[in-house]
Amino acid sequence: MDIGILLPFIILIGAMLLMTRSAKNKQRQAAQMRDSMQPGSGVRTIGGMYAVVKEVHDDAVLLEVAPGVHAVYAKNSIGAILDDEEYNRIVHGVETAKADDLPEVPEDASSLTGGDAGAREGDSAPEAPEIDLGKPKDAADGDDQDGSTAK
Repeated sequence: MDIGILLPFIILIGAMLLMTRSAKNKQRQAAQMRDSMQPGSGVRTIGGMYAVVKEVHDDAVLLEVAPGVHAVYAKNSIGAILDDEEYNRIVHGVETAKADDLPEVPEDASSLTGGDAGAREGDSAPEAPEIDLGKPKDAADGDDQDGSTAK
């Protein structure tokens, strides 16, 4: 039997084995993550809901989805366990940035736009410099000699 005929089948079987191994590793890691849940942890379900773990059972978990609102979910429905900082940032909008990290905001916004602080509404803005597009001056208006537009 010729090895050239069997080679595509061998490669196909090897690829399938690698894919199933990778999927099993992901399932194992997800199961370990779900087993590490503790009451008080912030979680995100696979449906995208954020909640706090109240009780952990064998196959189920009791989540507080809103203050005073509890629901029982299957452990498999937990997509991620979030650390406290990330949970508070997402759910409550609490940033833990230091004052040194924040940009300084000026009181007068004219310094951000580059305009004069003394400019008034009636004043005209300075003319922008003309940009050379490489066209002859007579073709700049878009009309040719015969009245058709230039393409």
